[in-house]
Amino acid sequence: MGTPNPFWIVCVALAGVLSLVACLDLTVPTSRDWWEKAAFYQIYPRSFMDSDGDGVGDLNGIASKLPYLKSIGVKAFWMSPIYKSPMVDFGYDISDFRDIHEEFGTMADFERLVEQAHGLGLKVIMDFVPNHSSNLHEWFVKSEQREPGYEDYYVWHDGKVNPAGGRNLPPNNWIQAFRGSAWQWSDQRQQYYLHQFTVEQPDLNYRNPTVVQEMKDVLLFWLGKGVDGFRIDAVPTLYEDTQLRDEPVSGLTDDPEDTNYLRHIYTQDLPETVEMVYEWRELIDAFQAEHGGDTRVIMTEAYSTLDVIKTYYASSTGRLGSHMPFNFRLITEVDKQSTAADYVKVVKDWMSILPAGQVPNWVMGNHDRPRVATRLGEERIDALNMVLLSLSGASVTYQGEEIGMTDVYISWEDTVDPAACNAGKDLYAEKSRDPCRTPFQWDDTAMAGFTTGSKTWLPVGERYREVNVQAQLAAEKSHLKVYRSMMELRKTKTYQLGTVKAVALGDSVLAVVRELTNFGTYITLANFGSQIEDISGITLADALPAKLYFEVVSSNSHNIRGGSMATKDIVLLPNEAFVLKAQIGPVERVYSSICDSWLQ
Repeated sequence: MGTPNPFWIVCVALAGVLSLVACLDLTVPTSRDWWEKAAFYQIYPRSFMDSDGDGVGDLNGIASKLPYLKSIGVKAFWMSPIYKSPMVDFGYDISDFRDIHEEFGTMADFERLVEQAHGLGLKVIMDFVPNHSSNLHEWFVKSEQREPGYEDYYVWHDGKVNPAGGRNLPPNNWIQAFRGSAWQWSDQRQQYYLHQFTVEQPDLNYRNPTVVQEMKDVLLFWLGKGVDGFRIDAVPTLYEDTQLRDEPVSGLTDDPEDTNYLRHIYTQDLPETVEMVYEWRELIDAFQAEHGGDTRVIMTEAYSTLDVIKTYYASSTGRLGSHMPFNFRLITEVDKQSTAADYVKVVKDWMSILPAGQVPNWVMGNHDRPRVATRLGEERIDALNMVLLSLSGASVTYQGEEIGMTDVYISWEDTVDPAACNAGKDLYAEKSRDPCRTPFQWDDTAMAGFTTGSKTWLPVGERYREVNVQAQLAAEKSHLKVYRSMMELRKTKTYQLGTVKAVALGDSVLAVVRELTNFGTYITLANFGSQIEDISGITLADALPAKLYFEVVSSNSHNIRGGSMATKDIVLLPNEAFVLKAQIGPVERVYSSICDSWLQ
């Protein structure tokens, strides 16, 4: 065989050293915490899976579908409220923060769900609703009766003197989220109470230290049950102006009953609100320090301006806040007419507020907004999911978006959403959230496989026979298979640790470029237009080879995985999307292998 050439030994050794140096580039993190690279999945429990035939989804139904969540690649799921509730706002009106609503099951069912989820490596996120309770909660009952210690658990006020005589008028012009005054008169207490949502959801008084501690104790209770974090609802409304000043007119609508009639400068985004988030983070971190285990996270819901959202991450003095202040810009800032440049702006704007050491998150749908396919176009389902899952950091998918479910027509007679009911028959369709909350479509059997019963709490979508999990698993190409393929890509080092860049190629084509030295470059291209587009990818990344290879292709594409396309002459059909990979050479592959083992 002969004596090895010392020169080559030195070269190989040097190559290994240089490889490790490249791996240890201090500008690139060497690892991410579980949540920083996770795909989160939102479950709306009433509509996910029904185990007992009553037409309402439940905890045992969710437990039965945990293998499905595992199979599509999600790491964690957060459930809309499952607490004990009169269900006026379908769980967001809570009568007991420490118990499970009977329609969903029992505490034993919940504990079993957490255990089974953890057994599959899945994280469980609770929906924490701190702004208000149900008016049937014992705290409110006692407060309304002025029971000692509970007088100030809620926001009470005598109101203004009525110049016409009779009962006092509401304290100010504040409007609730679901139409009409945010103040409700209590005959028993002879005062008004504040409710920024339905009249059955009185606002808790966060200027009362006892209330603050009560809600911290709620967090500790569920952490003790093994949950892995919290999605925190309606954070901006926690505090309101102590002077109860009238809010100015917005000019957005002429309807004085509509919440958009006013600029909510005295009921939303007060500085104290973010301070409360910092306190919750300290509580979570202290629990973490005491009990160990994987990081518990908090995710906050706030449709606020970017300058406010930035403060949720951390204070100017370094106090930590939300791990994931939800990024709703892919919901609020783009529509069917948006250009590729509009998507680029969404990405750049969020990255511009991201503090050092933090990771972004991307949310494209939820239980309060029309479904992605309905809002942005059914023909773009794959393209949109591919863009969402190509961006760096954490992603959030609302149940059903992975199979391209669409909004379902709900008649006035079938409407149950309080936002729609309060709007009345003429305006209900404009305000209703029911269309995006319909039962999940599992298969083509009766009731879409959601229930064994004969009726569901909301009607099943008419298209369930063609749009369902079973059909898409069986099909050669499907939205679900594209989604799963993207989830596999997210396991790569490039997707977890690499840089991200969004580029508009003309009006219609969006490129998302992911790069990591020695681990390859991936380019997601999505054509949001109705015309064939021919583009060059030469300038999208440094030193691209002459050919790029298809890694994932949309279900409407004629291309196949493993095929190639000339980098300088890339053709996209209308609404087509694919991920192209720059193949790395043999030397880079050696480097990649060494780095990969080093980074494990």
